Amino acid sequence: MENKIANRQGFSSGLAVFFATLGSAVGLGNIWKFPYLTGEFGGGAFLLIYLLCIVFVGLPIMLSEFYIGRKTRKNVVGAFEQLKPGTPWNSIGLMGVVASYLIMFFYSCVAGWVYSYVFKAIRGDFSGITPELANTQFASTINSPVWPIMWQVIVVFVVSAILISGVKNGIERVTKTLMPVLFILIIICDIRALTLPNSSKGFSFLFHIDFSRLTGPVILTALGLAFFKLSLGMGTMITYGSYFTKDNNMVNTALRVAISDTIVSILAGLAIFPAVFSFGMEPGAGPGLLFMTIPLVFSQVPFGNMLLIAFFVLSSIAATTAMISMVEVPVAYFSEEKGISRTKAVLINAVIILVIGSLATLSADGSSLLGGFTMFGKTLFDMFDFISSNILLPIGGLLIALFIGYATRKDDLKNELSNNGILRNRRVVDVFYVIVKFITPILLIIVFLNSIGVIKVS
Repeated sequence: MENKIANRQGFSSGLAVFFATLGSAVGLGNIWKFPYLTGEFGGGAFLLIYLLCIVFVGLPIMLSEFYIGRKTRKNVVGAFEQLKPGTPWNSIGLMGVVASYLIMFFYSCVAGWVYSYVFKAIRGDFSGITPELANTQFASTINSPVWPIMWQVIVVFVVSAILISGVKNGIERVTKTLMPVLFILIIICDIRALTLPNSSKGFSFLFHIDFSRLTGPVILTALGLAFFKLSLGMGTMITYGSYFTKDNNMVNTALRVAISDTIVSILAGLAIFPAVFSFGMEPGAGPGLLFMTIPLVFSQVPFGNMLLIAFFVLSSIAATTAMISMVEVPVAYFSEEKGISRTKAVLINAVIILVIGSLATLSADGSSLLGGFTMFGKTLFDMFDFISSNILLPIGGLLIALFIGYATRKDDLKNELSNNGILRNRRVVDVFYVIVKFITPILLIIVFLNSIGVIKVS
């Protein structure tokens, strides 16, 4: 056992740990979902609640997953088997693998759309675009029976090539390169957006807090987003935590990742809302904000096509790094629990993702080839999203919180998080323990019951 752990790949430094973990947390949720939800739910009020939810849900679950991963140096299934062998707690790991698959099936599809928009922007397809043409462009992107799958194949190929290279030469090298590039590109977009006429309206919209907007749905949406956007409940942070260095300060890493992830989301908002208000667009445009509104806005500013290319390149970077972490969950499980070589594990999972993921791609819209096929009133695309986001992830997060709060010895937790007493963070760990044991489970139960329609908050 000790030899296996000693020979196991891992990250080389604290900086590598930070960039890789941040790459997992930063995804299309930052560039796509966070801005449009902020637009729909009133800007600053939503942002305020989101930040509070990060403290009481996001950080506790992230730190819990870090602890489980580094403590065991195992994949998500092997970790729980080592900590509580032969108990029902092992189901948490299997749920994480299933959840990561379901998310990859539809996430690889959306990532393919982003890749295709990089190509469209480079080709100049958005020059002189109109609202009608923007809708037509997006419809053709998602409804074609061939091209969406081709772009999905390209996404999976890129991710697989990185993962085959290993933890250090693949995940670490790519995330250390792409994360700084993402920050540079998003700041360039921010600078241009904030220099547009009437951009101050967008800035005010994002940060002005109107307490009359703090309704039940706003709070629950912010709570769910804080949990899902940090890639929690599906085993990614457990898997990455198992690659951490022995001397890594996991508390600081969790704080830095959560803060940096939030900064990326805010920067994405600063790139979008000033431009949206400058040209009289609708900030609550919903999911189409990224694929329809952004091309319309950026095409109307000087050097707008260059800005548009930069925006979709940074979106593709976010999609790629998030996909890497999700695919690594079953890859680590296959290679460690099933004894399959890493290359074979990557290729097997690539095939699984493409075969089943293509069904999601062909059912992404009612006009798609399989759009008329529904289960419980949902297309396959929506079904994969619903089961993973509304059922498996909140249940997984809840079980992780309960595992740490009630099935883990507090002294073991303190020893691991303090690096056996080297770090002077006892009070921080005590606060974390109280939150994860008593507060986080209650909040996650509310999110889960609301997401499946058992309770409705008005």
